[in-house]
Amino acid sequence: MAEDIDDLLEEVESKFLTKDNKKTKSKSNRKEKRDNDYDIDDILDDIQVEPIAKGSVPSAPNGTATDLRPASGRKSCDKLRCTSCDFKVCSFDNYEWHPDTDYLFLRNNAPDYHRLKTNLVPKRGSRSYCCQCCLRSVQEMTKLADPRLKWVCGKH
Repeated sequence: MAEDIDDLLEEVESKFLTKDNKKTKSKSNRKEKRDNDYDIDDILDDIQVEPIAKGSVPSAPNGTATDLRPASGRKSCDKLRCTSCDFKVCSFDNYEWHPDTDYLFLRNNAPDYHRLKTNLVPKRGSRSYCCQCCLRSVQEMTKLADPRLKWVCGKH
């Protein structure tokens, strides 16, 4: 059966690929790759990774930073998870939640920012958090003392 697959691949390559795009592979080379299942170098070549500058903070397309450390130097967790819905807690800088935002809205739209932004109200200096079952808007560093929130550190 393996030989049939090799023959079929050769036929497809000869009919549909141009001479520039053809990769000449012998049957022994294909057998070797089949034995290894994949070639790590080929996979790494396919991945395009751009280095992140040291000290920079990656940001989402909406301009929200994923680094939650305040300027005061005190750390806050950026890997919060909800033990109730088992989702990562998302945060959005300079937004607060609209008062009419409810559980069903979060359940249907989190964690997609483009769908959540309909209930996010711009407010400078504020940060809004949500998972798929709870939400919170804060203006300053706050402890997770609310018993309704089931958010815990997801470990770093």
